[in-house]
Amino acid sequence: MPALFMTIDTSNPPIFPASPSSPLRAMRIVQRQERVTGAHRHASGQLFGAEQGLLSVTADRGQWVVPASHCVWMPPHHVHALRSHGPFAGWSVYVDEASCAGLPAAPCVMRVSGLLREAVARASAWEADVSDVPDARQARVAGVILDEIAAAPHEPFGLSLPTDPRLLRVARAMLDDLADERGVEALAAWAGVSPRTLARRFTIETGFTPSAWRQRARILRALERLAAGQPVTNIALDLGYDNVSAFIAMFKRVMGVTPGRYGDGSESSNIGVDKAHLAVDRGRQG
Repeated sequence: MPALFMTIDTSNPPIFPASPSSPLRAMRIVQRQERVTGAHRHASGQLFGAEQGLLSVTADRGQWVVPASHCVWMPPHHVHALRSHGPFAGWSVYVDEASCAGLPAAPCVMRVSGLLREAVARASAWEADVSDVPDARQARVAGVILDEIAAAPHEPFGLSLPTDPRLLRVARAMLDDLADERGVEALAAWAGVSPRTLARRFTIETGFTPSAWRQRARILRALERLAAGQPVTNIALDLGYDNVSAFIAMFKRVMGVTPGRYGDGSESSNIGVDKAHLAVDRGRQG
């Protein structure tokens, strides 16, 4: 089973150069089976979106999942790795570094608006040899894409990793076994820190208490496995839920749809993350 976080080597990743011919390039992506792209970075910014299936993106400080109707923005020079889960269809837009000045400085997930979707579709139909100076129509389309990246609200499909080595050890231990129900005291004793320090520092560095962070990781893992077509019952039990009903209730509370509806794609374009529920989770102790 693919791990939620891929371990990436950021010491000397390959650099993919920016396009020599255009400040903005777009392309369609269709993959019939799972694909893994190792750690790399671009001299340009990259926006990649999902239309069908699910994509996970790992960087040195966290992971983002990209469900259907969403996209992730990766600024220039950020090391990242990609994994598609099952059949995948989507698109990718590369933005030259000079045009990234007003765009988000950190990776983030966004919902794809109808306007952005149509603009990307038009840009992906451009010829590969677009000149350095796009014509007026292309310039307008490129401007729409840049404006949408800058203005789109961010969605909470990410999971930050702590930087403190002791806390990072705890986070990776939880990711290695998401069914592990150890609480703060047990995790703190295992990591060699006090429970108070663990709870306080973990929340400061990730925005979540350890238990809320683990719950979030379970949801992200569930998204990946649902995209791969795995049964809801198997997912629930493997993630440590006592019964399937408890898993379904949690998933629907956070994602707005049941795992079955999400898995068959019937409401993938209408996913509404319950930000209020996530905000409550951030304040929980444990």
